[in-house]
Amino acid sequence: MTGSVDSSTSLSSRSSTAGAAPLWLVPPADPNLLVPELWSTNTGKPDGGELVVAGVPVSRIAEEFGTPTYVLDEDDFRARARGFRDGFAGADVYYAGKAFLCVAVARWVAEEGLSLDVCSGGELATALRAGVDPLRIGFHGNNKSVAELDRAVAAGIGRIVVDSLVEIARLEQVAAARRVMQPVLLRVTPGVEAHTHAYIATAHEDQKFGFPIAAGEALAAMRLVESAEHLELRGLHCHIGSQIFDSAGFDLAARRVLSLYGEGVREGMALGELDLGGGFGIAYSTQDHPAAPAALAEHMRATVEDECRNQGIEVPRLSVEPGRAIAGPSTFTLYEVGTVKTVRLEGGAHRLYVAVDGGMSDNIRTALYGADFSCTLASRWSTAEPVLARVVGKHCESGDIVVRDEFLPSDVTPSDLVAVPGTGAYCRSLANTYNHVPRPPVVAVRDRRTSLLVRRESEDDLLALDVS
Repeated sequence: MTGSVDSSTSLSSRSSTAGAAPLWLVPPADPNLLVPELWSTNTGKPDGGELVVAGVPVSRIAEEFGTPTYVLDEDDFRARARGFRDGFAGADVYYAGKAFLCVAVARWVAEEGLSLDVCSGGELATALRAGVDPLRIGFHGNNKSVAELDRAVAAGIGRIVVDSLVEIARLEQVAAARRVMQPVLLRVTPGVEAHTHAYIATAHEDQKFGFPIAAGEALAAMRLVESAEHLELRGLHCHIGSQIFDSAGFDLAARRVLSLYGEGVREGMALGELDLGGGFGIAYSTQDHPAAPAALAEHMRATVEDECRNQGIEVPRLSVEPGRAIAGPSTFTLYEVGTVKTVRLEGGAHRLYVAVDGGMSDNIRTALYGADFSCTLASRWSTAEPVLARVVGKHCESGDIVVRDEFLPSDVTPSDLVAVPGTGAYCRSLANTYNHVPRPPVVAVRDRRTSLLVRRESEDDLLALDVS
């Protein structure tokens, strides 16, 4: 946040959703100051002025591309990709395209030496359009269609992560028709409760992904793949969830999956790979403390090596799938303020409601997950006193909130620009056209230059699918 909060708790656990003001929030000495951990490396407020990214002031971005706009710091994105590549040297790093994917980003990922994980036919098409080597593409998804599988097999992608008995049979038929041997990983669910929102926890048994280990279903599926004539079982895959900071979940999951892996090896299966997924958390507020990629890698390797010793098996080749940790901090969303009003709360406190020209159509995460975001007055420096504010969107929903609690200067006014950091992951990917609001563009900034990666949706685009 630009301000400070009680360090003993997070916003999500103590924010007020109605009624009383969250009095635990501590007003900052200066609401203009940025917390560097929440912003991309090349973003700042030099000389007490407006927000600048890679040498480009936000007023220029707003003038050239309008608002709302997703503003992506290209050097920051590339540096974070290299951080995982180098931190996990000797392992395979698959960028999780679901976080944010476009043709340019797919190319960046490949240029920085990463592989690419996709989970739909559309994401696969984007990767292929970008010229990504098919052998460096992995394909996820719990309900891949025959057409999607056929396209993937025809393209020669390096691995498909199978998720159900139906898919095993379906993929065997597709590979047989193409007369190829398709490498696969088997996704398993180790029964681990990740400390995250229920909607993004994916390793407990009562959910749609993978084969449960505990009931023997995963081992049975491994045997089924082994018996398939046109499928090659390369290894196992596990993903415990998203926005994870607690390493205990990764440790437990790795040990349970490696126990299953060891059973397969002792049965004579030619396994060699273990994918521990992604879900590495980033800082959305001052309460979040993400680990560096090298530290993550060291911890994961130590756990895997220790469990392999316990199992008496060789250490498999590891792979991970960071998405949010690369894309998230690299981007902020730039809005223009439309209206401002003060609401009196219980106990005599007040809250400033700052309405911007976007909202849940470009960032549904606050409404969907109760996600926390920060923001800053981006177009100028203010000497006004800080006040508790809530940044809301323009949609016809009371839950259309972008930033639930933040301190902003009390003189915020219509036509000011506001920037929300940490919006590079899942914001554009989950963007929608609610109330027929066109989706914003994605603009990359590098070396004082801007480039349009994804253009703004137009009203013609919105109406193009209507047939009468």
